Amino acid sequence: MPSTMSAVYDRTRIVAHRGFSLIELLIVVAIILIIAAIAIPSMLRSRLAANQATAAANLRTISTASVSYWVVYSNGYPPSLAALGGGLPPATCNASILVDPVLTTAPYQKSGYKYAYTDGGQGNVANPPGGCIPGFVGYLVTATPTNAGITGNLSYCGTEFGVIHFDTSGATAATGPSCNILPSIQ
Repeated sequence: MPSTMSAVYDRTRIVAHRGFSLIELLIVVAIILIIAAIAIPSMLRSRLAANQATAAANLRTISTASVSYWVVYSNGYPPSLAALGGGLPPATCNASILVDPVLTTAPYQKSGYKYAYTDGGQGNVANPPGGCIPGFVGYLVTATPTNAGITGNLSYCGTEFGVIHFDTSGATAATGPSCNILPSIQ
């Protein structure tokens, strides 16, 4: 017959191998929730900052491509974002393949921003080359957050001067002059 001390030891050892207690599991869950509460806002802020940086970089790319379009095709600035994109080579004045197809295909959205490209109020080139849609004399390109406060806080704009401006309200610049009075990115 086993001693009572041995029986108590065996029963304790069996109980210890059953698993975690409810209190232990709740403590682990609470620790995980605290870590998530600290990490998730930081991750969202970093994603928002990355979207804003990408939007500004995309406007610089569009501005540079617009100048290249002017030089190569002698048609002023491109008549649309679609003219900066295009499919397969060869490049033409109506599909120049200068910018990422995601930016130059409707709905013109990338990384939480919506892009727009207009003539900036200056009209079209008077004598476009044969077969070309008339280009612009000037342009206005804008990047506006698709969900203000979630995908970005700032809106961006640029004109033929090649300077990127920003608006802290997130509003889209309506004209070239209204864009040019906004603060610029250094």
